[in-house]
Amino acid sequence: MSAPLRDGSSAALLVLAQLLSLQLGSAVAKQAYGEVGPLALAGLRLGFAALVLWIVVRPRIGRLTWAQWRVAAALGVVFAGMNTAYFQAIRHLPLGVAATLELLGPLALALALSRRVEHLVVGLVALAGVLLLAAPGGAVSGTGVALGAVAAVCRAGYVVLNRRVGSLFPDWSGLTVALGVGACLLVPVAAVAEGRAVAAHPGVLGTGFLVALLSSLVPYSLDLLALRRIGVRAFGVLLALGPAVGAGVGLVVLGESLSVRQLGAVVLVVGAGVWAVRGGRR
Repeated sequence: MSAPLRDGSSAALLVLAQLLSLQLGSAVAKQAYGEVGPLALAGLRLGFAALVLWIVVRPRIGRLTWAQWRVAAALGVVFAGMNTAYFQAIRHLPLGVAATLELLGPLALALALSRRVEHLVVGLVALAGVLLLAAPGGAVSGTGVALGAVAAVCRAGYVVLNRRVGSLFPDWSGLTVALGVGACLLVPVAAVAEGRAVAAHPGVLGTGFLVALLSSLVPYSLDLLALRRIGVRAFGVLLALGPAVGAGVGLVVLGESLSVRQLGAVVLVVGAGVWAVRGGRR
Protein backbone atom coordinates (compact mmCIF):
# COMPACT_ATOMS: atom_id res chain seq x y z
CA MET A 1 0.00 0.00 0.00
CA SER A 2 1.39 3.39 -0.99
CA ALA A 3 2.03 6.13 1.55
CA PRO A 4 -0.65 8.51 0.14
CA LEU A 5 -3.25 5.74 0.32
CA ARG A 6 -2.30 4.86 3.88
CA ASP A 7 -2.48 8.53 4.83
CA GLY A 8 -5.88 8.90 3.16
CA SER A 9 -7.33 5.81 4.82
CA SER A 10 -6.05 6.76 8.27
CA ALA A 11 -7.34 10.31 7.80
CA ALA A 12 -10.81 8.96 6.93
CA LEU A 13 -10.84 6.90 10.13
CA LEU A 14 -9.71 9.93 12.14
CA VAL A 15 -12.50 12.06 10.67
CA LEU A 16 -15.13 9.38 11.37
CA ALA A 17 -13.96 9.09 14.98
CA GLN A 18 -14.04 12.88 15.26
CA LEU A 19 -17.59 13.06 13.92
CA LEU A 20 -18.89 10.42 16.33
CA SER A 21 -17.24 12.07 19.33
CA LEU A 22 -18.49 15.52 18.30
CA GLN A 23 -22.10 14.45 17.87
CA LEU A 24 -22.11 12.49 21.13
CA GLY A 25 -20.89 15.63 22.88
CA SER A 26 -23.62 17.68 21.21
CA ALA A 27 -26.24 15.18 22.38
CA VAL A 28 -24.96 15.38 25.95
CA ALA A 29 -25.06 19.19 25.78
CA LYS A 30 -28.57 19.27 24.36
CA GLN A 31 -29.86 17.10 27.19
CA ALA A 32 -28.74 19.80 29.66
CA TYR A 33 -30.64 22.63 27.94
CA GLY A 34 -33.46 22.33 30.45
CA GLU A 35 -31.09 23.52 33.18
CA VAL A 36 -28.85 26.04 31.39
CA GLY A 37 -28.77 27.70 28.00
CA PRO A 38 -26.60 26.98 24.95
CA LEU A 39 -24.21 29.84 25.75
CA ALA A 40 -23.38 28.29 29.12
CA LEU A 41 -22.61 24.92 27.57
CA ALA A 42 -20.52 26.56 24.84
CA GLY A 43 -18.52 28.48 27.45
CA LEU A 44 -18.02 25.41 29.63
CA ARG A 45 -17.01 23.35 26.62
CA LEU A 46 -14.37 25.78 25.45
CA GLY A 47 -13.20 26.72 28.93
CA PHE A 48 -12.65 23.16 30.16
CA ALA A 49 -11.04 22.12 26.87
CA ALA A 50 -8.57 25.01 27.06
CA LEU A 51 -7.80 24.34 30.73
CA VAL A 52 -7.12 20.62 30.27
CA LEU A 53 -4.98 21.05 27.17
CA TRP A 54 -3.03 23.92 28.73
CA ILE A 55 -2.19 21.77 31.77
CA VAL A 56 -1.14 18.82 29.60
CA VAL A 57 0.77 20.65 26.86
CA ARG A 58 2.18 23.66 28.76
CA PRO A 59 3.04 25.71 25.67
CA ARG A 60 6.10 27.93 25.84
CA ILE A 61 4.45 31.24 25.02
CA GLY A 62 7.65 33.24 24.95
CA ARG A 63 9.05 31.18 22.09
CA LEU A 64 6.14 31.72 19.71
CA THR A 65 6.75 33.80 16.60
CA TRP A 66 4.42 36.55 15.44
CA ALA A 67 3.17 34.34 12.59
CA GLN A 68 2.32 31.57 15.06
CA TRP A 69 0.53 33.97 17.38
CA ARG A 70 -1.47 35.44 14.51
CA VAL A 71 -2.83 32.16 13.17
CA ALA A 72 -3.47 30.69 16.64
CA ALA A 73 -5.35 33.82 17.73
CA ALA A 74 -7.43 33.77 14.54
CA LEU A 75 -8.33 30.14 15.18
CA GLY A 76 -9.29 31.08 18.75
CA VAL A 77 -11.75 33.69 17.46
CA VAL A 78 -13.23 31.07 15.13
CA PHE A 79 -13.52 28.62 18.04
CA ALA A 80 -15.56 31.13 20.03
CA GLY A 81 -17.89 31.91 17.13
CA MET A 82 -18.31 28.31 16.02
CA ASN A 83 -19.12 27.03 19.51
CA THR A 84 -21.65 29.77 20.15
CA ALA A 85 -23.45 29.45 16.82
CA TYR A 86 -23.59 25.64 16.73
CA PHE A 87 -24.76 25.19 20.31
CA GLN A 88 -27.48 27.76 19.67
CA ALA A 89 -28.43 25.99 16.42
CA ILE A 90 -28.96 22.58 18.02
CA ARG A 91 -31.41 24.20 20.42
CA HIS A 92 -33.71 24.82 17.45
CA LEU A 93 -32.81 21.89 15.17
CA PRO A 94 -32.28 18.11 15.32
CA LEU A 95 -28.61 17.12 15.45
CA GLY A 96 -28.66 15.69 11.93
CA VAL A 97 -30.13 18.88 10.49
CA ALA A 98 -27.73 21.15 12.37
CA ALA A 99 -24.75 19.03 11.27
CA THR A 100 -25.93 19.25 7.66
CA LEU A 101 -26.17 23.03 7.75
CA GLU A 102 -22.78 23.42 9.42
CA LEU A 103 -21.31 21.28 6.66
CA LEU A 104 -22.19 23.97 4.10
CA GLY A 105 -19.00 25.88 4.99
CA PRO A 106 -16.51 23.03 4.38
CA LEU A 107 -18.45 22.02 1.27
CA ALA A 108 -18.23 25.50 -0.20
CA LEU A 109 -14.52 25.45 0.57
CA ALA A 110 -14.14 22.04 -1.10
CA LEU A 111 -15.94 23.35 -4.19
CA ALA A 112 -13.70 26.41 -4.35
CA LEU A 113 -10.60 24.18 -4.24
CA SER A 114 -11.84 21.65 -6.80
CA ARG A 115 -9.54 20.99 -9.75
CA ARG A 116 -11.31 18.00 -11.33
CA VAL A 117 -14.82 17.56 -12.70
CA GLU A 118 -15.41 14.61 -10.34
CA HIS A 119 -14.55 16.77 -7.34
CA LEU A 120 -16.96 19.44 -8.52
CA VAL A 121 -19.79 16.94 -9.07
CA VAL A 122 -19.31 15.44 -5.60
CA GLY A 123 -19.41 18.87 -4.02
CA LEU A 124 -22.50 19.90 -5.98
CA VAL A 125 -24.39 16.75 -4.97
CA ALA A 126 -23.63 17.40 -1.32
CA LEU A 127 -24.52 21.07 -1.73
CA ALA A 128 -27.87 20.07 -3.26
CA GLY A 129 -28.63 18.11 -0.12
CA VAL A 130 -27.85 21.09 2.08
CA LEU A 131 -29.98 23.41 -0.05
CA LEU A 132 -32.87 20.92 -0.01
CA LEU A 133 -32.75 21.00 3.76
CA ALA A 134 -32.56 24.77 4.08
CA ALA A 135 -34.96 25.72 1.27
CA PRO A 136 -38.31 27.38 2.13
CA GLY A 137 -40.96 24.88 3.08
CA GLY A 138 -38.50 22.54 4.72
CA ALA A 139 -40.34 22.71 8.07
CA VAL A 140 -37.22 23.76 9.97
CA SER A 141 -36.68 26.75 12.24
CA GLY A 142 -35.58 29.87 10.40
CA THR A 143 -33.57 30.92 13.43
CA GLY A 144 -31.91 27.52 13.48
CA VAL A 145 -31.04 27.79 9.78
CA ALA A 146 -29.51 31.25 10.28
CA LEU A 147 -27.43 30.02 13.22
CA GLY A 148 -26.40 26.96 11.22
CA ALA A 149 -25.23 29.25 8.41
CA VAL A 150 -23.06 31.22 10.86
CA ALA A 151 -21.64 27.95 12.17
CA ALA A 152 -20.93 26.92 8.57
CA VAL A 153 -18.85 30.04 7.92
CA CYS A 154 -16.93 29.47 11.14
CA ARG A 155 -16.43 25.79 10.29
CA ALA A 156 -14.86 26.69 6.93
CA GLY A 157 -12.50 29.10 8.67
CA TYR A 158 -11.71 26.40 11.22
CA VAL A 159 -10.67 23.92 8.53
CA VAL A 160 -8.29 26.38 6.87
CA LEU A 161 -6.80 27.74 10.10
CA ASN A 162 -6.46 24.36 11.80
CA ARG A 163 -4.45 23.06 8.86
CA ARG A 164 -2.28 26.18 9.04
CA VAL A 165 -1.74 25.65 12.77
CA GLY A 166 -0.73 22.06 12.07
CA SER A 167 1.92 23.26 9.64
CA LEU A 168 3.31 26.04 11.85
CA PHE A 169 3.43 24.11 15.13
CA PRO A 170 5.25 20.76 15.39
CA ASP A 171 3.31 19.84 18.55
CA TRP A 172 -0.01 20.68 20.22
CA SER A 173 1.00 24.17 21.30
CA GLY A 174 -0.89 25.91 18.51
CA LEU A 175 -4.17 24.19 19.28
CA THR A 176 -3.65 24.90 22.98
CA VAL A 177 -3.07 28.61 22.43
CA ALA A 178 -6.05 28.81 20.07
CA LEU A 179 -8.37 27.19 22.62
CA GLY A 180 -7.02 29.56 25.27
CA VAL A 181 -7.78 32.59 23.13
CA GLY A 182 -11.26 31.30 22.34
CA ALA A 183 -11.94 30.61 26.02
CA CYS A 184 -10.81 34.11 27.02
CA LEU A 185 -13.32 35.54 24.54
CA LEU A 186 -16.30 33.28 25.26
CA VAL A 187 -16.13 32.29 28.94
CA PRO A 188 -16.57 35.84 30.37
CA VAL A 189 -19.59 36.43 28.12
CA ALA A 190 -21.11 33.08 29.12
CA ALA A 191 -20.43 33.79 32.81
CA VAL A 192 -22.28 37.10 32.67
CA ALA A 193 -25.21 35.71 30.68
CA GLU A 194 -25.57 32.28 32.30
CA GLY A 195 -23.62 32.45 35.57
CA ARG A 196 -26.71 32.35 37.79
CA ALA A 197 -28.16 29.37 35.94
CA VAL A 198 -24.91 27.42 36.34
CA ALA A 199 -24.73 28.33 40.04
CA ALA A 200 -28.31 27.06 40.48
CA HIS A 201 -27.41 23.76 38.79
CA PRO A 202 -23.79 23.01 39.78
CA GLY A 203 -24.07 19.49 38.40
CA VAL A 204 -23.91 21.01 34.93
CA LEU A 205 -20.19 21.59 35.48
CA GLY A 206 -19.65 17.84 35.14
CA THR A 207 -21.75 17.86 32.00
CA GLY A 208 -19.69 20.74 30.65
CA PHE A 209 -16.46 18.83 31.27
CA LEU A 210 -17.82 15.77 29.44
CA VAL A 211 -18.97 17.95 26.56
CA ALA A 212 -15.51 19.56 26.42
CA LEU A 213 -13.91 16.12 26.20
CA LEU A 214 -16.26 14.73 23.56
CA SER A 215 -16.92 17.86 21.50
CA SER A 216 -13.61 19.71 21.72
CA LEU A 217 -10.54 17.89 23.01
CA VAL A 218 -11.04 14.66 21.07
CA PRO A 219 -12.43 16.11 17.78
CA TYR A 220 -10.00 19.05 17.51
CA SER A 221 -7.03 16.78 18.20
CA LEU A 222 -8.19 14.24 15.62
CA ASP A 223 -8.80 17.02 13.09
CA LEU A 224 -5.26 18.30 13.57
CA LEU A 225 -3.88 14.82 12.89
CA ALA A 226 -6.14 14.31 9.86
CA LEU A 227 -5.24 17.67 8.31
CA ARG A 228 -1.56 16.74 8.51
CA ARG A 229 -2.34 13.77 6.25
CA ILE A 230 -4.80 15.14 3.68
CA GLY A 231 -5.63 18.47 2.07
CA VAL A 232 -8.40 20.91 2.91
CA ARG A 233 -10.58 19.85 -0.04
CA ALA A 234 -10.49 16.15 0.85
CA PHE A 235 -11.09 16.93 4.52
CA GLY A 236 -14.08 19.13 3.68
CA VAL A 237 -15.72 16.39 1.62
CA LEU A 238 -15.05 13.73 4.27
CA LEU A 239 -17.02 15.88 6.70
CA ALA A 240 -20.04 15.14 4.50
CA LEU A 241 -20.47 12.01 6.60
CA GLY A 242 -21.27 14.23 9.60
CA PRO A 243 -25.04 14.57 9.02
CA ALA A 244 -25.50 10.79 8.99
CA VAL A 245 -23.55 10.47 12.23
CA GLY A 246 -25.53 13.35 13.74
CA ALA A 247 -28.86 11.86 12.65
CA GLY A 248 -27.92 8.48 14.08
CA VAL A 249 -26.78 9.89 17.41
CA GLY A 250 -29.87 12.12 17.57
CA LEU A 251 -32.15 9.14 17.00
CA VAL A 252 -30.43 6.77 19.45
CA VAL A 253 -29.58 9.22 22.24
CA LEU A 254 -32.27 11.92 21.95
CA GLY A 255 -35.08 10.11 20.13
CA GLU A 256 -35.01 12.68 17.29
CA SER A 257 -36.49 11.54 13.98
CA LEU A 258 -36.15 13.19 10.57
CA SER A 259 -38.87 13.95 8.02
CA VAL A 260 -38.73 12.39 4.55
CA ARG A 261 -37.37 15.63 3.12
CA GLN A 262 -34.73 15.95 5.83
CA LEU A 263 -33.74 12.31 5.42
CA GLY A 264 -33.44 12.78 1.65
CA ALA A 265 -31.14 15.75 2.18
CA VAL A 266 -28.94 13.77 4.55
CA VAL A 267 -28.79 10.85 2.07
CA LEU A 268 -27.58 13.19 -0.69
CA VAL A 269 -24.87 14.66 1.51
CA VAL A 270 -23.69 11.31 2.86
CA GLY A 271 -23.77 9.77 -0.62
CA ALA A 272 -21.46 12.50 -1.85
CA GLY A 273 -19.11 11.84 1.04
CA VAL A 274 -18.98 8.09 0.35
CA TRP A 275 -18.42 8.77 -3.35
CA ALA A 276 -15.56 11.10 -2.51
CA VAL A 277 -13.91 8.56 -0.20
CA ARG A 278 -14.16 5.74 -2.74
CA GLY A 279 -12.92 7.99 -5.53
CA GLY A 280 -9.96 9.06 -3.40
CA ARG A 281 -9.00 5.44 -2.66
CA ARG A 282 -9.06 4.59 -6.37
